[in-house]
Amino acid sequence: MKTSIPIYDICSLTQKQQDILISRFAPYLKSHRNLHLAHKHSFYHLVFFTKGGGSQTIDFQQIPVRPNQVYFMIPGQVHNWAFEGDVDGYIINFSVPFFQSFLLKANYLEEFTFFAGIIQDAVIDIPAELQGKVIDLFEELIRETEEPKPLEMDMVRSIMLQLFISIARLSLNKVNKTIPSYNYMLLRSFQKLIEKNYTTIKLPKQYAGLLYITPNHLNALCNDVLGISAGEVIRNRIVLEAKRLLINNDLTILEIANQLNFADNSYFTKFFKKQAGFTPEEFRKSTNNHEHVIK
Repeated sequence: MKTSIPIYDICSLTQKQQDILISRFAPYLKSHRNLHLAHKHSFYHLVFFTKGGGSQTIDFQQIPVRPNQVYFMIPGQVHNWAFEGDVDGYIINFSVPFFQSFLLKANYLEEFTFFAGIIQDAVIDIPAELQGKVIDLFEELIRETEEPKPLEMDMVRSIMLQLFISIARLSLNKVNKTIPSYNYMLLRSFQKLIEKNYTTIKLPKQYAGLLYITPNHLNALCNDVLGISAGEVIRNRIVLEAKRLLINNDLTILEIANQLNFADNSYFTKFFKKQAGFTPEEFRKSTNNHEHVIK
């Protein structure tokens, strides 16, 4: 049994020094059978399915796989899948710096909700009217990378941005109809702050202060849009990271508690059990007893 999860970079998948990998999905899947073992990535990862069925699990949430579905993953997420029948589509893996040298705004990708690490926003069914355009953009990307051309990577980046913006408009159109833009941006700012500070800042009132709003305002916003309290949003992120760390058997429960800034092992165990419904040891045992196909 493996005692720790390998973390792959793109070079380990291609045996080349590069920041991007673009491929049709069926041959990629066939040539990377070793990826059936539990692992994480150090890069951004997305797949658009044109054929396939079964299910996949991203950060411990199970989602059915179907044609014309795209999913996005950010570095550090955990993924497993159980495909049924033939599966095909397109895959893009790209490094964190891939766009940073191209765009003046280094954190531009954070503006896309599907790159926030929130599962509900990261798995998207492409409607019929957009499917042709999405496939055309993926085919363009394949053509650009099959034969070297002048300014090839800049063209690849520009096509990828067209793809991201086209897909982002789907969710933005829905959001704009249901959530005032100010509230939406406020919620996104809250989520970004949690992502950067969840190990050190754990109280809603502290985040409310950083956002220059009252704790009541923040709580009402989360309840209205997400259906859960601001405190629950914070606690969910801490539990998610705990689960990601618990899959690594090389880390002790105490080391994980320390990484997440809990005062002691006992407090961490009580917190985890209250939120997840079982102890850290029980969660670890359950993951060790099931083979995970993590991608």
